[in-house]
Amino acid sequence: MAIKILIADDEENIRNIIKKYATHEGYEVYEAKDGVEASEIALSEKVDLLIMDVMMPRLDGFKAYHKIKETKDIPCIFLTALNEEYDRIYGFDVGADDYVVKPFSTPELMKRVKAILKRAKLLNNEDTIDQGGLKIDLKAHRVYIDQKEVNLSLKEYDLLVYLIQNKGVALTRESILERVWGYDYFKDDRTLDTHIKLLRKSLGPYAKYITTIRGVGYRFEKES
Repeated sequence: MAIKILIADDEENIRNIIKKYATHEGYEVYEAKDGVEASEIALSEKVDLLIMDVMMPRLDGFKAYHKIKETKDIPCIFLTALNEEYDRIYGFDVGADDYVVKPFSTPELMKRVKAILKRAKLLNNEDTIDQGGLKIDLKAHRVYIDQKEVNLSLKEYDLLVYLIQNKGVALTRESILERVWGYDYFKDDRTLDTHIKLLRKSLGPYAKYITTIRGVGYRFEKES
């Protein structure tokens, strides 16, 4: 059964561009031009993921998603022309899985869609993450390197899981701090860099999987 995505944006050309890429990836697409339509479709149809603009007529994206979440728990990526810290934080506070600022790269958006869908499936249906010699037991909260357990701090563990669940996606420092630490560490790059350094040390030969993206952040990229 095809994965169903709802694209909600009052700009038709943006909906068309995203729809073109989404259908090419094999997704079935619903469209909404405002927040009222988006909430009606999400609540009446089976929707697996939302791509929702923040600034829409009749009902903005935040309010529409809040209404949807009262009944259904659907992953959401917010789109916005705003780049204010408050808006990004508020988006995550209402339960967003990602936040993309316009103008954006549609191929990159599709990678984020794939990562979120994979993560949602993984968290609901899988007990382990297996990356060759690197294994994570999600239920037991344990990490193994070549069958030997390694001790990670809580934040190192959360950071590793978040990176792997978004494998292949260039994650900004900002997005990692917001998702792993919350807004309390919003601009403290030293916290992230320190934990990446400690995590790489703990991973030993698998530290190379965590690559630094200069000027952006980090990406988990297992060698094929």
